[in-house]
Amino acid sequence: MRALIVEDDFTSRLLLQSFLSKYGECHVAVNGKEALAAFRAGHESGQGYDLICMDIMMPEMDGQTAVKEIRAIEEAEGTLSTKGVKIIMTTALDDMKNVIQSFRSLCDAYVFKPIDTGKLLGHMKDLHLVNPSNSAAKPVTVKLDLSAY
Repeated sequence: MRALIVEDDFTSRLLLQSFLSKYGECHVAVNGKEALAAFRAGHESGQGYDLICMDIMMPEMDGQTAVKEIRAIEEAEGTLSTKGVKIIMTTALDDMKNVIQSFRSLCDAYVFKPIDTGKLLGHMKDLHLVNPSNSAAKPVTVKLDLSAY
């Protein structure tokens, strides 16, 4: 699995990268513009992403806009959102307006921060990104020591 983590918060990026790296290759973008560039580069090289974990509130381009752009690129090439990259919104915004807008933008799942890796893993299984019977696919608690930063 190839994953793109789109997150402007350093601690959240580390948590997601630590968790997702157990399941495959992880790349990082700090805003929607970088995410769009990474998506295009991967797509054009034939090494597209299987999963994008997308924050909503970010500088330069927010996650909602980035998801719409990604889906527009897929649609222009004839790929339905159900067959395209799987997008899980990972955000602290738990109001219904943002949840509904995310699904209208055609995200596949929505996970609230702080990230519950068990729920994230459940969505990954539901989206067929990891094998449900994989013994390595167990929720973990990730503790980050940021004292050096």
